[in-house]
Amino acid sequence: MPTLFDDLATASALVASTSKRNAKVAALAALLRRLEPDEVAPAVAFLTGSMPGGRIGVGWAALANARVDAATAATLTVVEVADTLALIAGTTGTGSSRDRQVLLSSLLSRATMPEQRLLAGIIGGELRQGALDGVMTSAVAAAADVPVASIRRAAMMSGDLLATATLALTAGRSAIDGMSLEPGRPVLPMLASPSTDVASALVATGPASVEWKLDGARIQAHRAGGEVRVFTRNLNDVTDRLPLIVETVARLPGGDIVLDGEALGVQDDGSPRRFQDTMGDFGALSIDGEPNGGRGSALRAFFFDILHVGGSPVHDEPLAVRRQLLHDAVPVQHRVPSIVTVDALEAVAFLGRAIAAGHEGVMVKGLDRPYEAGRRGASWRKVKPVYTFDLVVLAIEWGHGRRAGWLSNLHLGARSSDRSDDRSFVMVGKTFKGMTDELLRWQTDRFQELQIGQDGHVVHVRPEQVVEIAVDGAQMSTRYPGGVALRFARVKRYRSDKSAADADTIDDVRALL
Repeated sequence: MPTLFDDLATASALVASTSKRNAKVAALAALLRRLEPDEVAPAVAFLTGSMPGGRIGVGWAALANARVDAATAATLTVVEVADTLALIAGTTGTGSSRDRQVLLSSLLSRATMPEQRLLAGIIGGELRQGALDGVMTSAVAAAADVPVASIRRAAMMSGDLLATATLALTAGRSAIDGMSLEPGRPVLPMLASPSTDVASALVATGPASVEWKLDGARIQAHRAGGEVRVFTRNLNDVTDRLPLIVETVARLPGGDIVLDGEALGVQDDGSPRRFQDTMGDFGALSIDGEPNGGRGSALRAFFFDILHVGGSPVHDEPLAVRRQLLHDAVPVQHRVPSIVTVDALEAVAFLGRAIAAGHEGVMVKGLDRPYEAGRRGASWRKVKPVYTFDLVVLAIEWGHGRRAGWLSNLHLGARSSDRSDDRSFVMVGKTFKGMTDELLRWQTDRFQELQIGQDGHVVHVRPEQVVEIAVDGAQMSTRYPGGVALRFARVKRYRSDKSAADADTIDDVRALL
């Protein structure tokens, strides 16, 4: 019997009502056990706040315009909802916005109030019920009676939790345990946790490989049967955009191979190009939509790990072994510079060389650990300088979604000169990062007090409130009048002890370029 979408809404509400992880897992597992094979993938996607086929081209404005009265009885099935969302996503061309709006309104008119709330959370990307991939992985394991470690591993090897859940619930443990890394099929990359300095990172990892942290685009390169494919960290195939990297991997000795690394733009003197230039080349397309080899060919590959070589997967080998295999397979000019050490002073000196060479910082990786695909493990630590600026809030935007009713996105300005009497400011970026609910409440009150005007959803304020902003760096920008923009800006704290005359200047920000 087809599963009603209302059953998902009920389970979602139950999950949201408890803070206990085990209770969330039990509620999800109970639902998963009842699903038909073709319902598993869409149900898992919906309950983790996503859609089976990705985004559908509908935002909060379209959701607001599509508000209709809720149905009084639940009739929608999980498959019907998935099919309708796929139809909306596939609606393109002249008049497509109108057609998508009609389809969305029709879908919502058939949904009960709980179903409408769930659909709004999924489509708007604001579903907050505490059922992210980790909880869902445990629920799939419980429903299929398979160890959670097996489900986690299979999802990493396939790069697809939806497909893994379907396999687990239809074919069982033998099929799950039989999954392994295969050249040509990308896996989720291993991720790193931040450390404040190399000394604390080494305490966490023990003897480590300390590697330059390049400011490029993460790639995973596969060669299977002589064919090379290159994937992003999100597992998108970008082979046609990176001809030089494809050529590099094709020329490596041996047979099938899988490598983890970075695509980076390099200048004639060997120094890295700016991050924005690398990413511009990485995503460059010509006017007709075909890959622009002229720009993408400027990117070079620098690899730091190897996952498959010599006919076998090696991701379960300790890094010390993989490191040697990488050195045997990849020439030094295509490897990320690294040292092996447990000495903090040696690591600090190596960090200094990385920064001097124009890179972000270093990665500190435990030598005795396997490659944990898809996980942010304690055995990989990233260390990079964090810069802070005291800036002035020039304007702030009303939030939407979960932040509706709060002032959220800050417009940040630096003083235009060193003169203490200068009250002019130059905008250098925006941020909505680093804000707790308490901070959102405080700044909503504070900036309404300072309001001097409003333009749509943007509230302009007197340039008086100083905020300390942490950034990873700065980059050239034509968007802002000062020619510079902050990178990865986030609020550290408000500095009510400082006046606008104490704020940092535009020259201070430009010094990071």
